[in-house]
Amino acid sequence: MPKSARSSKLAPEVRAVFDDIKKTRNVPDVNNFWKYLAKDPALLARTWNGVKDVMAPGALDPLVKELIYLAVSVTNGCGYCIASHTAAARKAGMTEVMFGELMSVVGMANETNRLANGYRVPIDPMFDN
Repeated sequence: MPKSARSSKLAPEVRAVFDDIKKTRNVPDVNNFWKYLAKDPALLARTWNGVKDVMAPGALDPLVKELIYLAVSVTNGCGYCIASHTAAARKAGMTEVMFGELMSVVGMANETNRLANGYRVPIDPMFDN
């Protein structure tokens, strides 16, 4: 872990982002992802602002957003993100049945995407919007 993330004397711009994360998420500390990004305060701030904006309440409810994030994380093979967003999805109401169904959809989508790409299937005119 970067020294700046372990130290009680964080740079002011890092401290400000960490404080915002803790307040926004109502948690006592930031997780390791944010601590590692703290080596580059500009990257930390830009990433947090993006996540905060995208995951804020909107047309999609918080559970749907976490399920999408989890599905993409599984597809990308990011173990850290899978763990983090599985926990967040559970906190937002995901059940084990929902998780199983999500994994079935993710698996099928990945399989059919690869088949379509491998066969170079042309897009049907009715799908061209």
